[in-house]
Amino acid sequence: MAAHAGRLVVVGAGAVGSSTAYAALIRGSAREVVLYDIDAPKVEAEILDLAHGTQFTGASSISGGADPALAVGADVVVVTAGAKQKPGQTRLELAGTNARILEDLLPTLLTHAPDAVYVLVTNPCDVLTVAAQQVSGLPAGRVFASGTVLDTSRLRWLLGERAGVSRGSVHAYIVGEHGDTEFPLWACATIGGVPLRDWTDDDGVPAFTPDSLEELAHEVRTAAYKVIAGKGATNYAIGLSAARIVEAVLGREDTVLPVSTVLTGQCGIDGVALSLPSVVGAGGVRRVLEVPMDDGERARLVRSADALRAAAQSLGY
Repeated sequence: MAAHAGRLVVVGAGAVGSSTAYAALIRGSAREVVLYDIDAPKVEAEILDLAHGTQFTGASSISGGADPALAVGADVVVVTAGAKQKPGQTRLELAGTNARILEDLLPTLLTHAPDAVYVLVTNPCDVLTVAAQQVSGLPAGRVFASGTVLDTSRLRWLLGERAGVSRGSVHAYIVGEHGDTEFPLWACATIGGVPLRDWTDDDGVPAFTPDSLEELAHEVRTAAYKVIAGKGATNYAIGLSAARIVEAVLGREDTVLPVSTVLTGQCGIDGVALSLPSVVGAGGVRRVLEVPMDDGERARLVRSADALRAAAQSLGY
C-alpha cells in the first residue's frame, strides 16, 4: 500500500486523536504519522499500540510523544485536543473551555510548524476556527475545520440505505454549523444524477416525502448525541473523516468536501466559519463553492451563521 508523501501531526491522543492516527495509518494518508499529547504515558502507550500493527499497514510510520517540537516539518496538523462533549451537552457549550486550550496550544504549534495546514476537529469546530484564524493570523484556507464532512457522510449513508443504492451514487451535502443548526441541501441533492425529490422506488412511488426528508435531517443532526449516550464519544467515523481531509491536502486532490472555513462574503456571510462544499487540495481550502439553494435553505444558512457569530462573540472573537 503506497502512502501519501508528507508528515501528519495529530494533536491529542484521546479517542478522536488516536482514531485519526489509526485511520491515517491504515489508509496511508501520510508517509509519517506523528501523535502529540502533553500526557506522556498516554501518548506513548497509544504510539506503542499503533506501532505494533505497522507490519500490516503499509509504508506509513508512527511516532510521537509529549514534546511540541515533534510538530517540526509538519505538512498538516490535525488538532483534536480539548475537553470532550458529555452526554446531553451541546457542542457550543464546550466553546469556552476549548477556546482557552486552543489559545495556549496554537502559538506553540505555529512556532514549530509555521508552514503547515491546520485542520481543527475539536468541538465546537466552527467557533474554534474563527478563534484559530484570529490567534494564528493564517489565511482562511490554511486553518479550517472538519466541519460537516462527517455529517455529510452520515446523510449519504442514510439516503443510500433508504433508496437501496450505493452511498457512492448519492450526492448530497449537510451545510452550516457542525451542530444543531446544520441542515441538508435538498435543492441540489441527487442520486445517480436524478434529483433526490424525483427518486422513486421500483414501483414508481416517490421514495422521499417532505416528512421523510425532515426525519432524515433530524437523524443526522442528532446522530452524535446517540453515539455519545451509548459509548461516551464519537471517534471512529470522525477519525476516518479527518484522514480523508488530510489525503485531499497531501494528495493535492482538489476534491470537494464540506469543510468549515471563515467566510469572506460567500453566500453573503462574512467573518463566520461554517461549512459549504469547498475545493480542498494543496495548501488547504482553495475555493468555497456557492451551491444552489432555495429560499428556505438560504434562510437556514443565515440562521446558522447568526448562531455561530453570537457564540464567537461571546468568547471575544
